[in-house]
Amino acid sequence: VARFGFVEWCEGPRSQNDHFDVESRFQRVILSDVPRMTVRDASAARRFTWLVDVLYDHQVKLIISAECDPDELYVEGPMASEFHRTVSRLVEMQSKEYLESERRSAVTL
Repeated sequence: VARFGFVEWCEGPRSQNDHFDVESRFQRVILSDVPRMTVRDASAARRFTWLVDVLYDHQVKLIISAECDPDELYVEGPMASEFHRTVSRLVEMQSKEYLESERRSAVTL
């Protein structure tokens, strides 16, 4: 299990490779203190989206403590329309089917 705070993981310099590294090493990730993001948090929202995408694609279980429901996390800003997919994935990641699914391994070419 990996545990990160939102500020630590999403507000600092991160690349998608960092997310793949976490995905390859852990079956569960805990992300704490996810705030309601605004226009000025667009970079953090993008990093959060990358994290959710990578974990979702590999069936890694994600546990989040957040200030609000997923559909209220980021409602306005340059990534707002793209963020709808992230909300959908977060909702699906709470489903019984997802939680019971087996983790997918990354394919290396």
